[in-house]
Amino acid sequence: MPVGPPTATVTPMIRRSVLLAALGLASLAPAAGAAEYVPGEVIVRYAPGGRTASAASAEVVAPRTRVLKTRAGQSVAEKAAALRRRPDVLSATPNYVAHASYIPNDPGAGTTPTGWQAVQWNFVGPFGVNAPAAWDHVAEAGRPGATGVTVAVLDTGVAYSDRGPFTRSPDLRGDRFARGYDFIDYDRYPNDYNGHGTHVASTIAETIDNGVGVTGLAFGARIMPVRVLDRYGGGDAAAISKGIRYAARKGAAVINLSFEFAPEVTASQIPDILDAVRYADDKGVLVVGASGNEHNAVAYPARAHDVLSVGATTEHGCLARYSNNGPALDLVAPGGGKDARLDGDANCRPSEQRGRDIVQMTFRPSTGEFGLPAGYKGTSMAAPHVSATAALVIASGVLGPDPAPDAIVDRLKGTARDLGVPGPDTLYGAGLLDAAAATLRSPPTSSG
Repeated sequence: MPVGPPTATVTPMIRRSVLLAALGLASLAPAAGAAEYVPGEVIVRYAPGGRTASAASAEVVAPRTRVLKTRAGQSVAEKAAALRRRPDVLSATPNYVAHASYIPNDPGAGTTPTGWQAVQWNFVGPFGVNAPAAWDHVAEAGRPGATGVTVAVLDTGVAYSDRGPFTRSPDLRGDRFARGYDFIDYDRYPNDYNGHGTHVASTIAETIDNGVGVTGLAFGARIMPVRVLDRYGGGDAAAISKGIRYAARKGAAVINLSFEFAPEVTASQIPDILDAVRYADDKGVLVVGASGNEHNAVAYPARAHDVLSVGATTEHGCLARYSNNGPALDLVAPGGGKDARLDGDANCRPSEQRGRDIVQMTFRPSTGEFGLPAGYKGTSMAAPHVSATAALVIASGVLGPDPAPDAIVDRLKGTARDLGVPGPDTLYGAGLLDAAAATLRSPPTSSG
């Protein structure tokens, strides 16, 4: 069993809520409760073979898709309505904004663990994902830690290199990164300005046996960093759809989306993202999405048909209070935080001391100082457990050498640990992710 002893001292991190003013998007929401979008931009999808706008007036997003600007004095709604009247236009929508699906916490004390097992309850605790047995299974298959599988992390970037002011995470190996891209600054350097993306990537592939930090669930996998969220955790639909297509084209086997759109955003308002997800599925790439943190219905993009939606559970094995749920939820994974108030669920103890958050190596944005910060909880933290386990399933060979996304989804759901009422339900989906059962060549019969 791989053991990576952590550093002797851990630095706590101060997190603050994402503010529209800080994003420079104070005018995004046109009315109270309305979904946010980029001012002055409309995403247009043209029918195949239809006439498109000139390159001088539009930015290319993907084949048959453009981002158009409004004229002076013209509202986004007016521009979209005018475009929708054209026979060659399939859709015209505002360029909606998504946000990272984690819940920032007040400043908290750091932790000084004596071993990764002491803090990574999400891997080895009573309601963890049974990581050690899964590691044994993929090692027996000759691919320890999902060696050879590439997982794309579409996020705020990743601390993947030492370049200029940026520093690679001391617990992410430099030879374990695939070429990525930055769709915020439009360059080849998807560095992380926030820490969220590095935390997500660390859950998937943090290095073991190096005397630093903790461990990753798929520690042998390669990470493809794709920056689609800015330094404040916000990203628009145009950047996200580009990032999904890029990852699918460039060889990712799994794409992790740890962000959400506002509950008001519907499928008809983000058609280019749905197109991109279908493109990834057609390329044989599994897309995993965080269900969202509004204690509401599952949010997009996780709500999309071709995305495996992931809710969050606490250290007690209860649905997390913040976790979105409903019929569109596929399964749950550890996300940390407070228990939901669920009558009749013996695992839910909301009046008792809350369980712990998810601990992984990341950095303080203001100083670049790395540590194991407190305060990371959310469906953003749950989703990479599923992406990492999908990589382990692929590496294990239990579904053959090149399993289809639907086969991986069926495997993860079919081997999940039942929680709540017996059988699949709207609070836990198919149940709690079980990496050991998913990678076992002859999995046990589901108790659900």
